[in-house]
Amino acid sequence: MLDIALLPGDYAVCRLAAGSALPPDLAGGLSDGDVVTVSWTIDGVSVICPAARAPAQTETTWRCLRVVGPSDLALSEGLATLVDPLAKARVTVVTFSTHDTDYLLVPAVRLDEAIAALDRAGHRVRT
Repeated sequence: MLDIALLPGDYAVCRLAAGSALPPDLAGGLSDGDVVTVSWTIDGVSVICPAARAPAQTETTWRCLRVVGPSDLALSEGLATLVDPLAKARVTVVTFSTHDTDYLLVPAVRLDEAIAALDRAGHRVRT
């Protein structure tokens, strides 16, 4: 069983062209609880951030869930115990991890279903 916190506000998952620079307003000035993650690959730049700061148009609005407390990087089942019940409930999920914890994004329109699925799986979601 994991404790999960629903972060405030909507989130965006954006794709920028390969080689794009990170927009300067994403690099600093995060509000309490905000999360920004950037992945650069040969194919492009992926940005997950609060929707109000999105550097590109998005089709889907997401909500972000954070596993409370530091994660043990040696444990592989942590993220699986979250993704599996969401998959069974047919809720799309985007995940990313930091050194400290795991994050899940679910479509805003499916948030109630996602919380219910995680609840049924024995997790505690704080909204």
